[in-house]
Amino acid sequence: MIISTLGSHSSLQILHGAKKDGFKTAVVSDKNRENFYRRFSFIDEIRSYDNLDKAVDLINKNDEETIFIPHGSLIEYLGMDRVKKIRTPIFGNRNLFEWESNQHKKMSLLKMAEIKIPESFESPEDVDRLVIVKLPGAKGGKGYFIAKNKEEVKEGLSKLLSAKLIKSADEVIIQEYIIGIPMYFQFFYSPVFKRVEITGMDLRYESNVDGLRRLPTNVIDVEPTFVVAGNIPVVARESLLPKAFEYAENFVNAVNERIPPGMIGPFCLESVVTDNLDIVVFEFSGRIVAGTNLYVEGSPYSWLYWDEPMSVGRRIAREIKIAKLENKLGEITT
Repeated sequence: MIISTLGSHSSLQILHGAKKDGFKTAVVSDKNRENFYRRFSFIDEIRSYDNLDKAVDLINKNDEETIFIPHGSLIEYLGMDRVKKIRTPIFGNRNLFEWESNQHKKMSLLKMAEIKIPESFESPEDVDRLVIVKLPGAKGGKGYFIAKNKEEVKEGLSKLLSAKLIKSADEVIIQEYIIGIPMYFQFFYSPVFKRVEITGMDLRYESNVDGLRRLPTNVIDVEPTFVVAGNIPVVARESLLPKAFEYAENFVNAVNERIPPGMIGPFCLESVVTDNLDIVVFEFSGRIVAGTNLYVEGSPYSWLYWDEPMSVGRRIAREIKIAKLENKLGEITT
């Protein structure tokens, strides 16, 4: 059996973990990155493309012998129309992609899961406090902006439309900006073991908002932007974990009830922790997140379940390996 993925995001971790657990590996890569992926001996096959339609054909190569692992770049690079043409079994619930790529559906799912979320505003006219305006999809924060009032929201939307980052103002979500520290809780739901595991946590390192913190306040005259450039490891105080787990299990239950066949594999609750130690979840990712790249040898949390190095990439491979042995591959792929 071959485990394959798209060359980007967390592909090195995914393929490294797959090789560690005895699988053949393949990366579907833009031909301009082909030489980069040749550096790594754990990648058995490089399938390079020069157009996005060809990428889908390469993903579908040997589709009966391959399991394809999705990550954040899949929809962003290929788009939903192409992703729907993937015949190869996908690890995880492909029906969750559409919910994740739509900010309004994303927040509605969190609300259905009874998870504390920031207030959203349907129209710029309703804005009466500090807000962040976010674009759909896994854009890594590109185009996000902060606004103090409805006039600034309207001005920012006009700039996004002019730059063609959005086609309509209806695509964005206008969300209350919660003051606190960002904390991204990474989980894994195992249909094989019927349990939620915490696999790690991270902070996003964003440009230029994090760079602006280094400047004296009296010289700053630059609008902050939120483009993710890297990730920083973090360990939460243990008293936060029961609430984080409660939210994770609520999320799994909501997906199981509303989006067949339910939650499979890694997901992330992207949160802010306030000074009252409330966890407010402002987004979710329904697949592996790039912050897991910090833990190729396993996070402090993954060692609580597996007494061996266990990255999320390898955890995916382990779930596939066990499911194959137990004739349960149909329960973890769609």
